[in-house]
Amino acid sequence: MNLKSLLARLAAGETLSADEAEAAFGVIMSGEATPAQIAGLLMAMRVRGETVPEIIGAVRAMRARMTRVEAPPGAIDVCGTGGDNAGTLNVSTAVTFVLAGLEVPVAKHGNRALSSRTGGADVLAALGVDVDVALDRLPGILRAAHCVFLFAPRHHAALRHAAGPRVELGTRTIFNLLGPLANPAGVRRQLTGVFDPAWARPMVETLASLGTECCWLVHGQGLDELTVAGENQVVALRDGAIREFIVTPEQAGLPRAPVAAIRGGDAEVNAAALGALLGGATGPYRDTVLLNAAAGLIVAGRTDDLRAGVALAAASIDGGAALTALETLRRETA
Repeated sequence: MNLKSLLARLAAGETLSADEAEAAFGVIMSGEATPAQIAGLLMAMRVRGETVPEIIGAVRAMRARMTRVEAPPGAIDVCGTGGDNAGTLNVSTAVTFVLAGLEVPVAKHGNRALSSRTGGADVLAALGVDVDVALDRLPGILRAAHCVFLFAPRHHAALRHAAGPRVELGTRTIFNLLGPLANPAGVRRQLTGVFDPAWARPMVETLASLGTECCWLVHGQGLDELTVAGENQVVALRDGAIREFIVTPEQAGLPRAPVAAIRGGDAEVNAAALGALLGGATGPYRDTVLLNAAAGLIVAGRTDDLRAGVALAAASIDGGAALTALETLRRETA
């Protein structure tokens, strides 16, 4: 693969096929591209606008080099792209335990804080979960706790070759879209939040082409998750069909609350709030988690109705199953 020829085409405004993009990102992830070439390719795509075939190719290259983890059929991922800069409490991490409490296997892909104050890895560490546990133990942990955390840097070491140029560019690139599309457990069902609703459909089209069975790509009032603050935009894939629709908290039987009501803090603050939530605390944080968990249950095939999903999620918390899932994960990673 000659990156120079591709860069010349990109500079002229041309696009790459999925195969060409896969080869180009393969060169990058194999450490064979220079920092200047990496930055040039990323910015050429960013300025023109990344296409679905280019995203597909990049994801293929990333998946081909990731360290995989075995997961049971029906496993689901709940994560977000990050990048909303909202500094909210950790929603998808809390949803993980709610779903695990209902014995939905969750292979949660995540990282430390990048664009927020507290990432999934940060809050889990504050809760006493070891996010650096030996990789060969992860499948057993998933079986025991019905959930496991897949710490992105350990599974996607090939991305280190692009780290320097990405930091120096200091702006969003195609790499910001790739993480949620390359779950190390190869899940075929996922609830994924996106920082910009314009990327929801391209990401769904990418997942559809790569074998995903069911997913919701969601954006709510500036957040990369569903919110009770107002209308939420959803692009969903099911049985090969893609549809777009709006979800409101009222449809799930939940009251509205402003985004400010779920503002978070550092890892300790967010961990305390998550622990209180699993212990039965009520309010906007609980309602936000219930809404997202209900969507996760739809994606997992456990229900087709948001209100029914909220009831199941509430039972997971109020019956103590969600808290037990956290305690089991903590114990299994010790």
